[in-house]
Amino acid sequence: MLLEPSVSTAPAAHSAAAGVPWFALWTHSNCEERVREQLHGKGFRILLPTVRDWSRRAGVRRTVVRPMFPSYLFVQHPIDKDSYIEIMKTKGLVRILGERWDRLEKIPAGEVEAIQRVAETMTTVMPHPYLQEGQRVRITEGPLAGIEGILVRSRPQRGLIVLTVDLLRRSVAVEVDCCAVERV
Repeated sequence: MLLEPSVSTAPAAHSAAAGVPWFALWTHSNCEERVREQLHGKGFRILLPTVRDWSRRAGVRRTVVRPMFPSYLFVQHPIDKDSYIEIMKTKGLVRILGERWDRLEKIPAGEVEAIQRVAETMTTVMPHPYLQEGQRVRITEGPLAGIEGILVRSRPQRGLIVLTVDLLRRSVAVEVDCCAVERV
């Protein structure tokens, strides 16, 4: 199953400041868009990366938009007790990932930026199992230059690089030119 990415982000009510942390939101099944709309309406900066996929219903094949990471989306906001409570009031939200409201797990900005850039470039994206081991590489050329991932397959011309969001235990794979990759 090949997926064609697209990005669905809500513009910030405030400018996205450098150093403001990203957090992962876990939603009920198929509630990602509902949660995104509610939080956007409350002024939170939300990222819901999506991909285009083929679907067949009643014998008709068409493309549909699906979340890149089903049941997850991201919020960039400094979380204090009041904002935590406001986010948790959202219908369709299960929780913000972390131990408790004052010990939430931050997602490294580089991981979120890599996911955003992949979705914006319309590169072919494939679901991929989460990996903990493998060669860490950096793409050196093209629209994805500077992105780091794990090289999991190398052929003479093409390689498969996996981009991971550790907190979600989810990954996506991108095919790239092996000549444009260097060891980190």
